[in-house]
Amino acid sequence: MKSIICSLRHEGSMIFLSLVGFLLFPWLCRHIDVTSAPVDPGILSIVLMAVLSFLIFKAITWWVIRIIWPVFAEYSEVYFEEEFTSLLPLQKVLIYLAFYLLLLFGMVLTLAALV
Repeated sequence: MKSIICSLRHEGSMIFLSLVGFLLFPWLCRHIDVTSAPVDPGILSIVLMAVLSFLIFKAITWWVIRIIWPVFAEYSEVYFEEEFTSLLPLQKVLIYLAFYLLLLFGMVLTLAALV
């Protein structure tokens, strides 16, 4: 239970910082470059909105997993690292690449949905 609260606190702080960055970014962009058009801060803040959306999605997903499947959450926090280090190098590379491609695909779809 303590790790869940610590994890939620960490995710909540990252969401808060991303939200503050998203809200302050247009003002900061205009403050640094006064010749920038009003559209520039909005276009550049799409990246911050995508990060914020991803963090919120991640927080809600792990919150739901911890509620619905507490055994899976405990396995991923306690036992996964030990079992992962015992895999063959080829299996590790395949897991890394699959995870990276899923994250990349998720970010592309998030950005496409926002634009």
